[in-house]
Amino acid sequence: MFTGIVEELGEVTAVEKLGDASRFRLRGLLVTEGAKHGDSIAVNGVCLTVVDLGDGEFTADVMAETLNRSGLGALEAGSRVNLERPMAVGGRLGGHIVQGHVDGTGRIVERTASEHWEIVKISLPAHLTRYVVEKGSITVDGISLTVVDAGPDYFTISLIPTTLALTTLGIKEPGDPVNLEVDVIAKYVERLLGTTASEPEEPAK
Repeated sequence: MFTGIVEELGEVTAVEKLGDASRFRLRGLLVTEGAKHGDSIAVNGVCLTVVDLGDGEFTADVMAETLNRSGLGALEAGSRVNLERPMAVGGRLGGHIVQGHVDGTGRIVERTASEHWEIVKISLPAHLTRYVVEKGSITVDGISLTVVDAGPDYFTISLIPTTLALTTLGIKEPGDPVNLEVDVIAKYVERLLGTTASEPEEPAK
């Protein structure tokens, strides 16, 4: 379980292609401190398992399912990534409940700079639009953010200087892909009510 509060801007140091899987080597001095084999670390919002550690770096194996559902497959040596360790039990929940299970990918459509913040518009896949609401929470590349505007096929977020300086959203450009994770509570409510995309709610009579 994560909170979407990025702890460190890390870097991919190596990518090994293994058929339909990949092995990533990533540098993150903070997130590897005290880490051990089998621990989880979120990379751009994707929960990965540590399989090897050493000298401030860790290795993670990424299977085809993860590569197909996220933007990790586009990473290469030198790519910057957002890193976060799991939430500690008893700690403060600074963002919102984040599982590290990516629901889909979007792309940065445009960026509008202001004096003290920046508005970023991001495309939204059709199957995720029903989970995104104005003032609700969404995770973008592992960053817990508040939705400013929820459109039919996009949403906007407002970024403060700290987010721009300490995460990959400060360096990504229009056209760049981002990993998206919607609020898991919304998905559970939808399931319990029986109003999924495959089972649309019947209109009132």
